[in-house]
Amino acid sequence: MRRRFPAGPDVEVAELLAGLAAEPVGGPLRVGDERVVDFLVAFARKLLAPATARRFPELASLGFFLRRGEIAKVLAAPERAGVLRFPRGLVFHVPPANVDTIFVYSWALSALAGNRNVVRISPRSAGAASAVVDALNEALASADPVVARTQVMVTYDRDDEVTAALSAACDLRVIWGGDRAVTEVRRLPLAPHARDVTFPDRASFAAISVAGWEAASAERRREVAVGFYNDSYWFDQAACASPRALFWVGDEAGARRGREEFLRLLGEVLVGKGHVVEPAMAVQKRVSAYGVAADGHARAIRFDGNAVATLELTSPADVPREWLGAGTFPLATLPSLADLVPMVRRKDQTLSVFGFEQAELERLAHDLAGRGIDRIVPFGSALTFSELWDGYDLLSEFTRLVTVKA
Repeated sequence: MRRRFPAGPDVEVAELLAGLAAEPVGGPLRVGDERVVDFLVAFARKLLAPATARRFPELASLGFFLRRGEIAKVLAAPERAGVLRFPRGLVFHVPPANVDTIFVYSWALSALAGNRNVVRISPRSAGAASAVVDALNEALASADPVVARTQVMVTYDRDDEVTAALSAACDLRVIWGGDRAVTEVRRLPLAPHARDVTFPDRASFAAISVAGWEAASAERRREVAVGFYNDSYWFDQAACASPRALFWVGDEAGARRGREEFLRLLGEVLVGKGHVVEPAMAVQKRVSAYGVAADGHARAIRFDGNAVATLELTSPADVPREWLGAGTFPLATLPSLADLVPMVRRKDQTLSVFGFEQAELERLAHDLAGRGIDRIVPFGSALTFSELWDGYDLLSEFTRLVTVKA
């Protein structure tokens, strides 16, 4: 295995596990350990440096998430008398390759919970993952030695023997990826006391209230387009929380007017951001869009250059959940939010919204009653990670509770 963090020579899995099992100098980590907090804050500063943030804008969000004030909010869960919280032990993380910073969020929360961690970084991870690893190693120079002894990130090709050894040794396994990837890893047994936290295939959508759009100022409408760009074009719309379709909620005529203005504003944002579409992506979008139409699920297709493709769905229920290519948006109009309810499936994760009142959104959540949609967030926040993700309270998942009663 290639040792990415802490940087070092290649290592065998037995040697890696033996090092993690050793008692660190200064004592084991605890939940909210200041040695880890200080390291993560220093790491966040590296990510927020202008040169890094300009090159990889998604890393600025990660850096914000790991600021000291944000970490304090995550750790601020109220204590219960006679209930003590401890690290779960060794956590093995298997993140996806297509969203190459997601592993940092789950690893950071697990480290804040006081766990020893092994993260497998895919060999297919792109430039942002390398920037993250570089920043981690730079921050390590001023960190307490306990960080290097308890936190490890490695890269290796698909190797069931290595993954099986790490799985058998861990107390918790965190698997991100498609349904197939999750199923393949879960074939490898855990220790009897251990368990999995899985993040399989998910689909997400966006919804705009026609009335809310019409009431918004011109400046606010542009902000909505910017937020939608961030939600959709970061990670090439492949992130589980990136919207795969856009619903307009209200009257049909108002929705059509709103769509035209929204697409114009989105086009202006793309130009302002200097967004470049690779030829392979342009082809992918056309193949996918015509495929949806050929299957009878779209009655009209529109391409605004190579950056935006929209598909008028035959029926809102025909919404495709698979990735169609960055900047490809099926569209439909719904009379009300309640019309979303029968369409939602368990695999649906995030609904990013604009123009609705809190009460409307809470009513939708009650109507869904857990059948799907774990997050309802404003435009621009779809990719903002939280310790509450996919219906999990991750800090709780990463810790064990011990009850004490005299």
